[in-house]
Amino acid sequence: MNISFPAARGTLRRLHQTAQRNIFRRHQQTRAESTKQQGPSKGCTNNTPSPGWAYYMTPLASPFRAYSAMQSRRPILVQLESTLIIYWIGDLSAQAMGSGGFSEEGSRYEPIRGLRALVIAGICSVPVYKWFLFLGNHFNYGSHLLSLAVKICINQTFFAPFFNTYFFGMQSLLSGGTWEEAKTRVIDTVPTAFWNSWKFWPAVTAFSFTYLKPQNRPLFAGCFAVIWQTYLSWLNKNAERSEGVSGKVEEKEKHVERKVVGATKQTVLGAKG
Repeated sequence: MNISFPAARGTLRRLHQTAQRNIFRRHQQTRAESTKQQGPSKGCTNNTPSPGWAYYMTPLASPFRAYSAMQSRRPILVQLESTLIIYWIGDLSAQAMGSGGFSEEGSRYEPIRGLRALVIAGICSVPVYKWFLFLGNHFNYGSHLLSLAVKICINQTFFAPFFNTYFFGMQSLLSGGTWEEAKTRVIDTVPTAFWNSWKFWPAVTAFSFTYLKPQNRPLFAGCFAVIWQTYLSWLNKNAERSEGVSGKVEEKEKHVERKVVGATKQTVLGAKG
């Protein structure tokens, strides 16, 4: 190799200068970015940036993220547990609100009603979950508003009457009623619940299918289901009370009728004697 020493020294000098320029340029760039993030300092003003709303919402969002993670891993189990809690709270709220609540003299919590609510919840939990998954995966058109309108109409027209019939019929049967009494309970309560559901659930369904992921919809709907279950339990309790009053009236009428028939027979026998 015929490389002279002065030529090699010049090459090393140029490499050294190039490295220095790159280091200096990088240092200036880093310093400019740091100054831009901190902003200009004025006097003794505290330049520490204040935390945003996301910083304060983190503790509140953690439980929802944990629920979403559990829902993704064990959807059926989480749905069952959530439904049991929702129905129990709904029945408890209905008992507390009805007839002056637990503070009224002679009124107390009825565990048997809570147990009936848990049985009804355990049976319908998975079918209801599967239904809303089916509803979310079907009737999807090019227009989001059209898809939403079809989903709401199908849910309110088919699912709502069927579910309300199941709820009130099971309430009557589990409380010891006959099939005829269950039929009467359904006739007295389902039409009212059906029309009132149009005032409540379409808005909840529209928001859920528009802004939430499928795994987060059960939790969102569950919050409103507590209110709805409270209403259904209250409506069922009123039906029980009205049936009890009508039953007492019928029994009294039969008792009076038996007394009248007995008195008539005695009169007839006395006249013959």
